[in-house]
Amino acid sequence: MRQRALLFGTLVAVIGLLFLDGAFQAANIFSQTAVAQDEGGGGAAAPAAAEEPAEDMNALEWLYNSLGIGYSLLFLGLSFTLVAFFVMNMLSARRENVCPVSLVEGFEAHLNEKQYQEAYELAKSDESFLGQVLSAGLAKLSAGYAQAIEAMQEVGEEENMKLEHRLSYMALIGTLSPMVGLFGTVHGMIAAFMTIATAGATPKASELAEGISTALLTTLLGLAIAIPALAAFNILKNRIARLVLEVGILSEGLMSRFEKPEQQE
Repeated sequence: MRQRALLFGTLVAVIGLLFLDGAFQAANIFSQTAVAQDEGGGGAAAPAAAEEPAEDMNALEWLYNSLGIGYSLLFLGLSFTLVAFFVMNMLSARRENVCPVSLVEGFEAHLNEKQYQEAYELAKSDESFLGQVLSAGLAKLSAGYAQAIEAMQEVGEEENMKLEHRLSYMALIGTLSPMVGLFGTVHGMIAAFMTIATAGATPKASELAEGISTALLTTLLGLAIAIPALAAFNILKNRIARLVLEVGILSEGLMSRFEKPEQQE
């Protein structure tokens, strides 16, 4: 819940910056147009000013000038958040964190020796998915095998929800990024047409290119973030589903030895 509030607050703040940046650009265009009209009374100075050579700038400066501070912060935030969630989900989806082989071997060895308390302590001390499921089953075993299986299923569903909840943020980023790119496309095209509308018959190509570059770059960056986000989301989702299924099979197989005495009774 706290992560959702933080993400939503950041998104609202950056959208506010985008509107402020757009308003500032519009005011700047209108002010430049008013100054050009005031100084263009002679008619001969205006074409000479329009043909001034553009200032040299590197690719990074051009990229920042095209995006502005609002889009730059938003895309950087989305990129860093995506990388952070990708690393977190990769670590969570490791086999050693879901169903470690050492836990399976040690738990089965304790059961073979009928050391049930040691098996419970081993599973309880293990923070993996399988460890939580097995400890929940052993804790409810005194109430019956059916109750133990039900407790294991409840814990399994809870742990699975935690994994999918963290993974869903990658899908959210993959959905939001193209929308931000589309927002930038509309914003850039409006700025370009505003330049044409306010510059008279011969708008400066450099001013016209600013809006077009904003429109194209935001679309490009939105897709560049969304494509790997959705690809990684689906890959990790399939991996987690396979590991969760493996946990269910292993846990039921290890606990199945407690089913026979109850049936004999």
